[in-house]
Amino acid sequence: MAENEVRVRYAPSPTGMQHIGGVRTALFNYLYARSQGGKFILRLEDTDRTRYDEKYVQNLYDTMSWLGIDWDEGGSKGGEYGPYVQSERFELYKKYAYELVEKGEAYFCFCDAERLDRIRKIQTENKMAPGYDRNCRHLTEEEVKANLDAGKPYVIRLKVPMEGETKFADHLLGDIVWKNEDISPDPVLLKSDGFPTYHLANIVDDHFMKVSHVMRAQEWIPSTPLHVQMYRSFGWEHPEFCHLPMVNGSDGKKLSKRHGSTSLNEFRARGYLPQAIVNYVALLGCSYIDGQDMYTLDELAQNFKLEHLNKAPAVFDYKKLEWYNGNYIRQLSAEELYKWTLPFITGTGDATLEINPENPQPKPKVGPEFSGVAIGEDGEPYCVDESMGLSKADVKQRLMDLMPLIQERLKFLCDAAEMVRFMFVPLTVPPVEEIVPKRIDAAKTKEVLESAKEFVKMIPTSDHETAENFAKAESERLGIKLGDYMMPVRMAVTGSRVSPPLIGSIMALGVEESLKRIDMTLATL
Repeated sequence: MAENEVRVRYAPSPTGMQHIGGVRTALFNYLYARSQGGKFILRLEDTDRTRYDEKYVQNLYDTMSWLGIDWDEGGSKGGEYGPYVQSERFELYKKYAYELVEKGEAYFCFCDAERLDRIRKIQTENKMAPGYDRNCRHLTEEEVKANLDAGKPYVIRLKVPMEGETKFADHLLGDIVWKNEDISPDPVLLKSDGFPTYHLANIVDDHFMKVSHVMRAQEWIPSTPLHVQMYRSFGWEHPEFCHLPMVNGSDGKKLSKRHGSTSLNEFRARGYLPQAIVNYVALLGCSYIDGQDMYTLDELAQNFKLEHLNKAPAVFDYKKLEWYNGNYIRQLSAEELYKWTLPFITGTGDATLEINPENPQPKPKVGPEFSGVAIGEDGEPYCVDESMGLSKADVKQRLMDLMPLIQERLKFLCDAAEMVRFMFVPLTVPPVEEIVPKRIDAAKTKEVLESAKEFVKMIPTSDHETAENFAKAESERLGIKLGDYMMPVRMAVTGSRVSPPLIGSIMALGVEESLKRIDMTLATL
C-alpha cells in the first residue's frame, strides 16, 4: 500500500436486502476513493449467523453491479488483505481477543445467561442505565484459572476506562468528546462459541485491511468512542472518521418503508434507472458544482469533497427522484429504452423483484396482463393474442417504433406496459363514462368522434403541427376545449388514458385500424 493511500470500505451485514441508506454510504465511500485515487473495499460482516442468508450476499453484489459501483477488493476480486468475509477470519479475531487479555486490556467473563438476565431485570425495574455490571473484571488470577480449569464457559470483555473522556475528530462534525462512563460498560469482544462480536471483527478488519477513512451514518457515532478505545487497547492508530448525515423522510423521521420504497430491489421493480438513483442519492447531504443537477458517476467522483458534505439530515424527496428518472429516460436511445422497458412490458427480470405490499405507492402494472406481450423461450417478445396476427418480428418492430413515442411520457420504466398495450391487444371499447368527458355529453362526444375520422385520415399526409391545428379548429367549431376533443379520440383509438401522444399513436396503429376502432366506439354511444 502506498503511504497515505486512501482506503475506504463498505462493509454491510448480509442480513437483509440493500436499502437506500446503505447505498448512499457505499456510494460516498466509492466517490471519495475515486476522487483521491484510492481503493474501495467491499467486505462482508457476516458474524450475525442467525439472520444471515446467501441471497442477501448475492443481493449486495447484484446491487453494486446494477448501480455501476465497481469495487477494487473483496468479493470475487479478492485482494492482498483478504479474505474479505468475516466468517473466514475467525482465527484472527480469536488471536487478538486473547492478546488483549494478555495485555490486561480485556478479561474473561464467566457470568451465565441467568445472571445477566437478572441484572437486566434489576436495571429495568430501577430505571438504571443498561449494561454489564463488570462483575468478572475484578476476578483474581487464581479465580480465573480455576474457572478455566473447570471448563466453565466464558466470553472475553473489553476493559473500558471507568473515568475520563474519549475524544476523536470527525471530518464533518469536528471534535467529539464522550465521557467514558457513558460508553457501553465492558462489551463482549469474543462470544462463548468463539464467534467475534461486530466491534472486535470491525476493528481488526479495518486495521489489517489498512482502512484509512471510516465513512458511515451518524447513527454509528455512539459506537465510535468504544472503537477508539479498542484501537488504544491494541496500540493501533485509528482511521479518520466521517459520520455522514442521516437520510430522513418528508416528516423529518428516519427514512423507512412507511415513506415508500427503500429497498434497492423495490426501486428496480418500480422502474427506476440506476443513473437516476446514483445521481439523486449522491446529492443527499453533499453538494458538487453550483447550478448543475445532472452528473455522471465519473463527474460525481471528480467533484466529490468531504468539505462539501452537509451536517444537517438530508430529506429523501421521491418527487425529485422521479424528476431525475424521467430526465434519464429521455436521454436513452431507442435501443437502450427498448432494453430497459422490455422486462416490464413482458413481466420478466426486474419486474419480478419483490414489492413491499405495505408500500403507500401502488403496485406497478407490468407484464402480459397489461401489455399483451410476453417473452418467449428464445428471449424474444411475442403477442399473447394470436388473433392479432403478429409475428415476433412484427412485435419487436412495433415496440421499437413505439419507443420514441412513449419516451416523452415515461416517468418510470414500468409505465411502458400499459402504454404499448393498444398495439398488441384487440380493442375492447371502454365504458361510456370513460369515453365521455365531464364537460360534454354523449351526443357531443359522438360529434367529436365523427369529426375525428377526418382528423385521422389527414395525419399520414400532414406534419404534426398541421394535424394539431386541425384538431384545434375542430374543437373550436364544436364549441369545446381541445382536451375534450382529444380525450374521446384517445379512448377510442387506444382504449386507455395511459398511452403515447395521440397523433403518434394513430401513426403507429395505422389509419384503417384507428378508423375501425372509432366506429366500434361510436356504436356504443
